[in-house]
Amino acid sequence: MSFKSGFVTIIGRPNVGKSTLINNIVGEKILIISNKPQTTRNKIQTVYNGEDTQIVFLDTPGIHKPKNRLGEHMVRAAKDTLNEVDVILFLVDDSTTIGPGDKYILELLRDVKTPVILGINKIDIMEPSAFKSIYDTYSEYDVFDDIIGLSAINGKNIEKLIEKISDKLPEGPQYFPADMITDQPERFIVSEIIREKLLHYLHEEIPHGVAVVVNLMRKREGKDIIDVDVTIYCERKSHKAIIIGKNGKKIKGVGKSSREEIERLLGSKVYMEIWVKVKKDWRDKENMLRNFGYD
Repeated sequence: MSFKSGFVTIIGRPNVGKSTLINNIVGEKILIISNKPQTTRNKIQTVYNGEDTQIVFLDTPGIHKPKNRLGEHMVRAAKDTLNEVDVILFLVDDSTTIGPGDKYILELLRDVKTPVILGINKIDIMEPSAFKSIYDTYSEYDVFDDIIGLSAINGKNIEKLIEKISDKLPEGPQYFPADMITDQPERFIVSEIIREKLLHYLHEEIPHGVAVVVNLMRKREGKDIIDVDVTIYCERKSHKAIIIGKNGKKIKGVGKSSREEIERLLGSKVYMEIWVKVKKDWRDKENMLRNFGYD
């Protein structure tokens, strides 16, 4: 039996469930999730390993109208993948109307030769008539090789989706070891876990103005303890006060919930120190974006 492998990018508006879908496919929480848009900032590779298939998924930032250089980086990261992969999965949700963001993506797809699958997510909360309406509306655009309804949150039709993707992949090598599910180092995943907790604890615009940098991750000699030193950067002094909270209550909550998840990830006790610093308007400064890994 021949071995098939290839790269699949998942694109869509912010908050349609791209990260949830990938986490379900690979069976591990690799990508952070929140109900706030633009949670994903980087192009992150995760790996699905089947018996005779390896699929490398690229989770991309949601395509949106950028408001700063970080936003421009995010949109560019998503658009750049369209001609670099073997299959494109365009994910939409239960919205029965096509908004400006989806129309923009559809226009981008007209110009690519890569096979495109439309995934209609959230069928677990959708009436059959609503699904048919969405299906018929997108079918008119004539850019899709396949259309499938699925639920990223409960896994419905994910096996069918994997089959449809595999059918379109070429014969190829195993790019990553069979036990590998992401190309990201533990340090990056740790920083993303902390950023996810900040997204849950903070409101309005503040979470989007936050960057998390892991300065140090080191196991103590002779002990089952990993020391983690983290800096949270924000854009305003007022934001710093909000992140810390009254008597440090908010940052303690972020630290406690982050540490519990990081300990499960690393399989070890974690001692974590968190610092909060102000870097004014860092999202519009190229050197800061590079320093924070958005390049």
